Amino acid sequence: MIRILGISAFYHDSAAALLENGKIVNCIQEERLSRKKNDSSFPTLSIKKILNIQNISLSEIDYIIFYEKPFLKFNRILETCLAFAPYGFVQFMKSIPIWIKDKLFLKLKIIDELNKIEKIKDIQKKIKFSEHHLSHAASAFYASSFDESLILTIDGVGEWATSSISIGKKNKIKKIGEIKYPHSLGLLFSAFTLYCGFKVNEGEYKLMGLAPYGNPKYKDLIYKNLIQIEDDGSFQLNMDYFDYCVGLNMINKNFCRLFGKKSRKIDDPKIDVFYMDIAASIQEVIEEVILKICKSLKKKYSIANICLAGGVALNCVANGKIVSKKIFKNIYIQPAAGDAGGSLGAALAYWHIGLNKERNIQSYDNMNGSYLGPEYTNEYIKNILDKSHLNYSFFETEELLPKVSKLLSDQKVIGWFQGKMEFGPRALGNRSILGDPRSEFMQSVINQKIKFREGFRPFAPAILKEFASQWFDLEIESPYMLLVSKVKKNKLVNVNEDNLIGLEKLNVKRSNIPAVTHVNCTARVQTVDENTNFLFYRLISNFNNLTGCPILINTSFNVKDEPMVCDPKDAIDCFLRTNMDYLVLGNYLLSK
Repeated sequence: MIRILGISAFYHDSAAALLENGKIVNCIQEERLSRKKNDSSFPTLSIKKILNIQNISLSEIDYIIFYEKPFLKFNRILETCLAFAPYGFVQFMKSIPIWIKDKLFLKLKIIDELNKIEKIKDIQKKIKFSEHHLSHAASAFYASSFDESLILTIDGVGEWATSSISIGKKNKIKKIGEIKYPHSLGLLFSAFTLYCGFKVNEGEYKLMGLAPYGNPKYKDLIYKNLIQIEDDGSFQLNMDYFDYCVGLNMINKNFCRLFGKKSRKIDDPKIDVFYMDIAASIQEVIEEVILKICKSLKKKYSIANICLAGGVALNCVANGKIVSKKIFKNIYIQPAAGDAGGSLGAALAYWHIGLNKERNIQSYDNMNGSYLGPEYTNEYIKNILDKSHLNYSFFETEELLPKVSKLLSDQKVIGWFQGKMEFGPRALGNRSILGDPRSEFMQSVINQKIKFREGFRPFAPAILKEFASQWFDLEIESPYMLLVSKVKKNKLVNVNEDNLIGLEKLNVKRSNIPAVTHVNCTARVQTVDENTNFLFYRLISNFNNLTGCPILINTSFNVKDEPMVCDPKDAIDCFLRTNMDYLVLGNYLLSK
């Protein structure tokens, strides 16, 4: 047995991942255990939890792989400061003390953190380092079912690379091209995220969700002033408008002057139509650049498959466009495409490249549905419930599923806690809040009274796999909720909204499933397979038998600015603090 522990940490969204003889066993994000959103600290809790789940000690780990190379990153920061001198002095003064203290000698820091878990002689010999974009690429390709594939990685920045193209074949990955810092699609999108009043490295999905409420009025202005794009999709940013190389902000006064307005204040409850138009404009630019890259790659290499990773691969609208344009025969997107997934990719890269181990390619991916976290027995749950002095009822599964389905059909909102916790940003039916998609009011109810978040945020439909093509213009599976697709025309309702602008569009019924239909008649689809999540599949089947609708609203079990719940205590706390109607923990049902 060879065990490899992958680690990502110290930027955002730290995580740990364990391989046993190359098999993905456990992956956990630190935020789920620490309860700190996007926790960037060393994933001590995740490592301890994995060791506990597997009933092993740290000394039984053979290799520990960090997801990037700190010296290369330090080199990039130094060279950037010199290239922009004297303007980079502010960032230099902020960055260098942190690097000298904590990051430059990262191996010593990792050893120190691991020693706090368990002191092991010569542990430094077990520690290796991957490259940031290789970790991303490996997380997608080696998890996929493809023998050969193009791999497109796009994020903010790794060591130097911001976008990279590789070819994966059997157990090897070869980089064939890259775009380097400061030219970055991820940082460009983050700059607009900040400008529109959302937090960087956290609010990018909000910007994507806001885009359909606006019109892309400023797209030409962006192309003319901010980004130069070549026919093959390669690009350069005009750094006169950005501050991230030389200062402490993403954008500067030139950026605000270009669009004629100041940045919206972070999480301001009011959103002008102007910022919706800005969101629509940058979203469309990002989509067009990614499509150009994909078309160029397909033409040049004639490879039928593509894998996506890096934070920008979580832009499910852009992913949906790649699918709808039918550029590639097959597409695979790593469900933990951001930095958390780098922990898994680092471990996979070392297994296949560092140790030269062959792949065991299946007809399905190796992510186990991304259900890779801790799980809790009914006995454990009962003990927590008794200690909490809460009233509950126990039901056998055959009785529980129709009962919960009936509650959902009666417009009740259910907290659904089952099995292993998901890895990645999406709830996939084990740590979920569920509702009836047929309701015209359910979106606003869940957003405002349960999630306590912006009312414009859309919800995802979880649909039985075999019904997906009947309800959405989607011909492939979307198990990880990473593809946006149009709702089928025969499921839409005729509406006249010519005179509506901005959030006035929110409360218009557009389809037979209004709670999961976005304002542009699309939805972020999750296809549910009985082989991957049998219990969730059966729940939706029961709901379908009762209502004729094979779909449930599926959103993550958390409230705004908090991580998804991990253990039963988290779920109970979230349930009691919100207006959820019922909570299902394993086979136990709690009612308000």
